[in-house]
Amino acid sequence: MRTAHRRAGVLVTALAACAALVTGGAPPASPAPAAPLAHGVPRTVVLDGARLHRTKIRLEHGDARLRRAARALTARADAWLGQGPWTVVDKPRPAPGGDVHDYLSQAPYWWPSQPPGPDNPWGCPYVQRDGQRNPEVDTGTDRQDLEKVVDSVYDLSLAWYYTGDSRYARKASQVLRTWFLDPATRMNPHLNHAQFIPCRYDGRAIGIIDFSQSYTGVLDAIALLDTGAPGWSTGDRAAMTRWNEDFLRWLRDSDFGHQEGAATNNHGTFHDLQLAALAYATGDEDLARRTVRQAADTRITPQIAADGSQPQELARTRSWHYSAFTLVAHTRLAAIGRHLGVDLWGYEGPAGQSLFKAVDYLLPAATGAAAWPHPELEFHRYAATDVVHAAADAGDPRARKALASLEAPPGGDLWLLRPAPEQLDSIAG
Repeated sequence: MRTAHRRAGVLVTALAACAALVTGGAPPASPAPAAPLAHGVPRTVVLDGARLHRTKIRLEHGDARLRRAARALTARADAWLGQGPWTVVDKPRPAPGGDVHDYLSQAPYWWPSQPPGPDNPWGCPYVQRDGQRNPEVDTGTDRQDLEKVVDSVYDLSLAWYYTGDSRYARKASQVLRTWFLDPATRMNPHLNHAQFIPCRYDGRAIGIIDFSQSYTGVLDAIALLDTGAPGWSTGDRAAMTRWNEDFLRWLRDSDFGHQEGAATNNHGTFHDLQLAALAYATGDEDLARRTVRQAADTRITPQIAADGSQPQELARTRSWHYSAFTLVAHTRLAAIGRHLGVDLWGYEGPAGQSLFKAVDYLLPAATGAAAWPHPELEFHRYAATDVVHAAADAGDPRARKALASLEAPPGGDLWLLRPAPEQLDSIAG
């Protein structure tokens, strides 16, 4: 959930000398994931570990473009060194039910309809304003801290992998242990109270997107640390695998998980991304493969029109944001499919629907060649930059031609170092 508002502006000195390549730890017990490959090649979920390893070697040999990107990455990582760690037990009041270890977030587009008062402290009933983010959601819940956990461990783990600076690995390990593992501060592995609406719902199935839009970055960060990061032990790895197995079980078996899986818009696609990623990370490649393969018929065909538009997302008040945002889920699913022999980029629906067409539909606005012709409350051209990169990498000639005209997101374009699409603008829900 990369956000525009937390980009670091820290000046960075020269890159630390790169560490010697290391091997992964002892293999975990079945049915945990396979151990990382030798020579520091991470068993990443969305990112291509072999590609990262080749990039690392090129960086060590002085590639100028990679050095520029690495300076931007280490600026972000340096900014995290003095922050956190964060924990779900720090919020002012616990989630409904009273357990401080339960994750809590508030529905972003729901607002009080009455002035709060002694007899109505929340200002109930709440009413929906699509695309307008209620600032209450950023206070008193775990949502913003979760964003910091995800962004920090991703930046820090990548920075350690490319530079060998142990400070980054130790900080990422501390953040992960505090949020997920330490008994006093850990999060329970469920989302029963995500995106609650005061006086209305204690939690909602669509709150799963709080994690599904971003948690794949945490899984890739763990895979990077698993290649031998200082401060990250085999015990940490085993405990994190157990947490992910429990979270996957909840996602598969809970009513909320079933409801989100049945969603026909971006929520359903992000659910599938989360399910496939957790399955792959915990060693259930059959489930991961089935989930990615089914996404062709259940997600691409009904969600993308013959011209490449996404009608459900065009109906939103933030149609540009959601058109790019949903493609983050589609293209990250396609990246998982690459590990499993499933080619979502090559799929065409009965009317010619495809991921290539969906990305191409965004190109005029993404390159600045034309205005976006649909409703959008807050247009950011760079929101589509990563999905255009993904299409170009997958072989789309139009996307390749567009690369020179893309707008870099705040903090710089890091595609060379972490070639996996991220949500680049700041609103989510």
